[in-house]
Amino acid sequence: MPEQGPEAADAQREHWQRTYAGHPGMYGEAPSAAAVHAAAVFCVAGASDVLELGTGHGRDALYFAGCGFTVRATDYSPAGLEQLTTQAKELGLDPAVSATVHDVRRPLPLPDRSVDAVFAHMLMCMALSTPEIHRLTDEVRRVLRPGGTFVYTVRHTGDAHYGAGTAHGDDIFEHGGFAVHFFDRALVDALAQGWDLREVHAFEEGDLPRRLWRITQTLPGGPAPAREDGERCGDGPPPRRDT
Repeated sequence: MPEQGPEAADAQREHWQRTYAGHPGMYGEAPSAAAVHAAAVFCVAGASDVLELGTGHGRDALYFAGCGFTVRATDYSPAGLEQLTTQAKELGLDPAVSATVHDVRRPLPLPDRSVDAVFAHMLMCMALSTPEIHRLTDEVRRVLRPGGTFVYTVRHTGDAHYGAGTAHGDDIFEHGGFAVHFFDRALVDALAQGWDLREVHAFEEGDLPRRLWRITQTLPGGPAPAREDGERCGDGPPPRRDT
């Protein structure tokens, strides 16, 4: 399938930058249900460090840090990441969180086999072409250690917005200014080739509601390093400090 032109993806980056700048904390402070699930999965897997792709303003990254993980957060919106770093300092979590502005159409800014787990909540279904999604999955494979875990969520073709709005080809439709690549099951299975596909879970989120899949897949190989602070798994971040 043809790749989307860089202009479309660049327009989306500018749109998200304006959105985060104009609506600080737009998704609230509570972590997503997907992040709560992923934290439990990562804990059981013995993960210590987590890479989050498309962290936005950081509600899930802060949750992971509060659970005791070291978090490397990436997003292509500097405005969102500024909100994350500010909140991390307020919560005393800044030693556990690092933030990097990054466009996932480019190679991930990490060495090979450098993290135990990767999380991406609705990042994979942004305005990325199918070839770009495959390249990103290959990059996730590269930076994960053997036995590492990848949990991601995507909107799928059963969603009410599939086929609505402006069509950009490659199952990408723009509605309300946001372009989404809707996943069919064939794409999920294709991205899991060479991985151990552990779960494809359908769920709903939001008022529409959005219909999504939550996918868990792991790399073959030995288990991730055992955690030394397992009793903290799932605790979540400490209460917000008064300022």
